[in-house]
Amino acid sequence: MSGTASREQPPLTSSFEIGGVRIENRVLLAPLAGIGNWFVRLQAKRHGAGLAVSEMISSFGLHYRNERTLRELMRIHPDEHPVSVQLFGHDPEVMCSGAAIAAEAGADLIDINMGCPVRKVRKTGAGVQLLADPELALALLRGAIEGSGLPVSVKLRSGLRPGDSSGYELAVRLAEEGGAAAIGFHPRAATTKHKGSPDYALTRELTERIEAPVIVSGGLDSADAARRAYRESGAAAVMLARGALGNPWLFEELTGRRSEPPAREEVVAELLWTIDRAEEHLGPERAARYLRKFYPWYVEALGASDDVSRELQRSADLPRARELVAAQASAQKPLSAGLAPSL
Repeated sequence: MSGTASREQPPLTSSFEIGGVRIENRVLLAPLAGIGNWFVRLQAKRHGAGLAVSEMISSFGLHYRNERTLRELMRIHPDEHPVSVQLFGHDPEVMCSGAAIAAEAGADLIDINMGCPVRKVRKTGAGVQLLADPELALALLRGAIEGSGLPVSVKLRSGLRPGDSSGYELAVRLAEEGGAAAIGFHPRAATTKHKGSPDYALTRELTERIEAPVIVSGGLDSADAARRAYRESGAAAVMLARGALGNPWLFEELTGRRSEPPAREEVVAELLWTIDRAEEHLGPERAARYLRKFYPWYVEALGASDDVSRELQRSADLPRARELVAAQASAQKPLSAGLAPSL
């Protein structure tokens, strides 16, 4: 037992280390499947995140040097370091190769996804399915460490179903036998997905059991929720996921840079920045389609009309989208009370 329960918990604004890599504070951006590209991570870092983790990337896509995987998913902006690249897969040799390629591309840390509950990932033996195969999970971790030469963390859930502690048990083995540099712990079962109350007491048991830092995630959609999770879990850090979508100011609030909600002009400016970065990343046509998943988060915050929302969703014209968004800066509707998106 590491004895962390007997030590006073440091403030979220204090730094800590993952495998010798210094993280400026204890408020992190979680991997967000299909969303966490370079500019989403850069946005989190701009607003105060100590570390941002990439969306999960196929180790097979890297191993076989898939063009889109390398060009888009592995793109790292020079201003987002330190950055962690999350990989998923079920073959230790391929994981070794993929981790090496991620390191070559500029990753500072590697993370392995052992928590994704999506069926198409599970049926390959990857994601949360690894909780049922601890030996394979350990082999994947060792492969990533060998291939990358970097600190490797693992993100996983507490179990496959309610009452199952296989994730907790695997986390202990990954830290004590596999050399995991950190454990990202989502203390809800895979079958519950994003429903139910996270088990922060179980997270605290894990923090007291292992030496590696434990990073708690799950249900952190407000500053109060994140502070409560940090306090009750005894974790080394908190990891924001869906609660930060369209609300990067949550990082500022948790790191002491902000105490008031953003002004309307700030929300508009942030969405315009996001549109610009999406165009830079994907080109105008693909960006126009891709941004349809982003608009609702900001439209809700701005209290924009249904007509504006519908036109943004239909728009294939980025100049028109920018015009609609910019007009919201002078709209009279008040900002919504809660900036966390409804997903």
